[in-house]
Amino acid sequence: MKLSLTPLCFTLLAGQALAGDVGSVEVFDPADAPVVILGEVHDNPAHHANQAEVVGSIQPAALVFEMFTPEQAETANDMAREDGAALAEALAWSETGWPDFSLYHPILLAAPEARIYGAAVAREDLMEAMGSSAAEVFGDEAERYGLGPLPEAEQAEREAMQMEAHCNALPEEMLGGMVEAQRLRDARFSETTLVALEETGGPVAVITGNGHARRDWGMPAYLAAAAPGLRVVTLGQFEAPFDAASGEVPHDAWLVTEPAEREDPCAVFRKG
Repeated sequence: MKLSLTPLCFTLLAGQALAGDVGSVEVFDPADAPVVILGEVHDNPAHHANQAEVVGSIQPAALVFEMFTPEQAETANDMAREDGAALAEALAWSETGWPDFSLYHPILLAAPEARIYGAAVAREDLMEAMGSSAAEVFGDEAERYGLGPLPEAEQAEREAMQMEAHCNALPEEMLGGMVEAQRLRDARFSETTLVALEETGGPVAVITGNGHARRDWGMPAYLAAAAPGLRVVTLGQFEAPFDAASGEVPHDAWLVTEPAEREDPCAVFRKG
């Protein structure tokens, strides 16, 4: 199943079509990759529909979700998947803060035989990483996953992106900690992905945010450190056009869709 560039959509030669304008660094075949990372803007329904289409075509042996805890994944593995409402209730989804479960349910249905893995990092671990470092919280295998100090330029760029993502409202002293929390997530997601690959034989599809799917410093970088030579392909999904020629799109392929309808995320910072 090759993904190839067409004027208006990303077309699977198997017959499916994904919504949105498409770009690609190269034509690639996810069926040849043990790990496929499918990025998203979390509350955009089109992005989840596209993920479900790709998952349905790949039929991975394992699905790794950023949004699921390991305990939630085990609950989901023990249940029938057809009843989304029952799954959401069993997972206490309404208490998680993630968008409505109906957005994610079709992904589970698209690969009904896939084993589900939860990669979510506990809040207390994230808070500890913010106060110390991702490497310290990750533990003995931190070096294997490349959790050493960042180059100065990358550190500055990542802190600037954290500031922008939080509406330029964060105290500057928090930015380094936010970067460490992000790095801990990427390393843990990668660790869970390698466990899934070992236990199921793959392929593994990862459902996560676009930032974690970045090839330059997201999951692919940590996977490359921990498992050199592992073939990984990534799809990013965005809501605004960009200049792909600038080299600023660190995904193997990407889609640009209509933005989701949402309230101004920065409004909360302007109150009072």
